[in-house]
Amino acid sequence: MTTTHVSPSDAELIAALPVAMLLLDGEERIAQVNAEGEALLNLSQRALVGQRLADVLTWPGGAPRREGHAAAFFDTTVTTARGLALRVDLVEAEVPDRPGWRVVTLHHAAPSRRLGQSNDRAAAARSAVGAAAMLAHEIKNPLSSIRGAAQLIASGASAGELCSLVVKEVDRIVALIDRMEDFTDTRPRETGPINIYPLLAHARDVALAGFARGIAIEERYDPSLPLALGNHDALLQVMLNLLKNAAAALGEIGERRITLHTAYRHGITVAARDGAGRVALPIEICVIDTGPGAPDDIAEHLFDPFVSSRPEGKGLGLALVDKLIRDMGGIVQYSREGTPNATVFRILLPRAA
Repeated sequence: MTTTHVSPSDAELIAALPVAMLLLDGEERIAQVNAEGEALLNLSQRALVGQRLADVLTWPGGAPRREGHAAAFFDTTVTTARGLALRVDLVEAEVPDRPGWRVVTLHHAAPSRRLGQSNDRAAAARSAVGAAAMLAHEIKNPLSSIRGAAQLIASGASAGELCSLVVKEVDRIVALIDRMEDFTDTRPRETGPINIYPLLAHARDVALAGFARGIAIEERYDPSLPLALGNHDALLQVMLNLLKNAAAALGEIGERRITLHTAYRHGITVAARDGAGRVALPIEICVIDTGPGAPDDIAEHLFDPFVSSRPEGKGLGLALVDKLIRDMGGIVQYSREGTPNATVFRILLPRAA
């Protein structure tokens, strides 16, 4: 068995990480594991170091490992040598200055699931309260206008303009209900091959002609991307929502720039919706803006309904984005990346067969 060596500085860095981490040498043996990794696998460092990864942990199925490429598995199950099944997010990456060495991180979802029903009930309660508050606030104003118009008509005022006001306010209520109904539509969404570039060009043109007028929209595209698998109208709605969100985040001063970025990503998979295996998500579309990003206290809840960083926000736009992307079998993520930091909304979709 080959002896593996880790420098003291590397060992200190690994030990300080708040997620489970395994450092693998060029022979697939564990060179270092941190305390979180020991706790997750229920094995000591002494028992783990020098062992082959395959003898300690089953690798998620459904996607072959590719040398020189990172891999990510979200919401997947791995099994330890002692037969313990763990539901985790697993990420594997190459170690840049050590050819053949890799690092594997595992984020254990059990703590949140142990709270399970109470967390779900709390989230459901927040959503119900948020929905009730928003509907009460939004419907109260047009109803007040309608009531006032009716009183004026009853007192003998000219009905022409007042009837027009009533129609307008009723239309506002209908539009609000229509937005709410988007979340209740559980019918399977029809998907097919999409060339994303004409769609992105259309979304960009709509943005520049309206809500993003005066903002620079830069395009950084991988021209070799294959067709994506999705729903054209739903994806267009997603892109317009994200572009509108980015434009609103930029404000009126400072650098006002939005970047549309595409790439092909290897090794990213999610569990199939029918439970049969895993689905690769290689098609990446990013909407990047130079705004300040979401406040830290709501960053993890941006895709929850009725969560918004803007006082005038309804908290429905990003929740709908998340639903539409999940309906297409993909995922959407929020992050702050780069130097200086920029806001990134990343869409990952399957490729068409």
